[in-house]
Amino acid sequence: MPYAAEYILPLKWADIGAVAELSGYLEHLVRWVDVTVVDGSAGPFFERHARAFPAGVRHVRPNPELLRGGGNGKVLGVLTGLALARHERVIVADDDVRYGRPDLQRMLGLLDGADLVRPQNYFAPLPWHARWDTGRTLLNRALASDYPGTLAIRRSIVVAAGGYSPDALFENLELIRTVRAAGGVEVRADDLFVRRIPCSARHFARQRVRQAYDSFAQPVRLAAELSVLPTFLLARPTGRQLAVIALTVVALAEVGRRRRGGRTVFHPAAALWAPVWLLERAVCSWLAVVCRVRGGVGYAGGRMKLAAHSERSLRIRWADGGHLGPLPRSPGSDST
Repeated sequence: MPYAAEYILPLKWADIGAVAELSGYLEHLVRWVDVTVVDGSAGPFFERHARAFPAGVRHVRPNPELLRGGGNGKVLGVLTGLALARHERVIVADDDVRYGRPDLQRMLGLLDGADLVRPQNYFAPLPWHARWDTGRTLLNRALASDYPGTLAIRRSIVVAAGGYSPDALFENLELIRTVRAAGGVEVRADDLFVRRIPCSARHFARQRVRQAYDSFAQPVRLAAELSVLPTFLLARPTGRQLAVIALTVVALAEVGRRRRGGRTVFHPAAALWAPVWLLERAVCSWLAVVCRVRGGVGYAGGRMKLAAHSERSLRIRWADGGHLGPLPRSPGSDST
């Protein structure tokens, strides 16, 4: 039996893309939940998707009236999907996320006792750049929790908040903070593993500075990342000291790999890539600062300056009027 839930997939492809593979995934998915694809792709690609997607998938264009300024097209896709959602329980997922039925069942079960569920993504298959990025994932798991490309949310709390800001580059963190600021309960399901298909190596390379820019939403983390390069330049560690530092980073990443059942999905050698990722971030964080000075990081042909609002600022806005996003408040939306 299908679950009473909506799966929202914001999509915007500027090339042919792996339509057949995505269509095959949606064909399975639509048997389990109602699916809405909000497709901002250009005309020829939109029509191609319409022909390729299974008949049970609702395929629509984004509603620009819901955005009211801001430059994050994914937020527009999510807000359009939420406006059309047929259920209270909603899963939002990027186009590279691949749920199995047990994953969906557990996500929705956890959502019965929460307003937002944050699972853990892992990459499969594992080209070199996916191994590289897994180093980031493991360090995040060791120190706190990772930020996946999919969330489960209760529609009512997001509607009550008026949506969430389209001005934020780090849109998933903005959504998480919006739900928490509105009084919602978040569950971090670090042992709920949802597969993610790795992007191309070219796309991975293009995303390095943009992902480093996300740390402007987390000042303590940004300060730590910015400190790495000058510390190395000033300290000039010996080869032995570098080896000790690298082994320490690997050990920390291994803690993340072993945490909450991570060994079931993360490769035994995954932690070895953590020093490589840290070196990359040490350089890209300073390039992100340069972007900040120039008015923001490049995104969709423009620039975005805001990484995400602080949760404190969102809580103040909620206390003042309960309107955190770009949407007009609906009658009776004060209750969540």
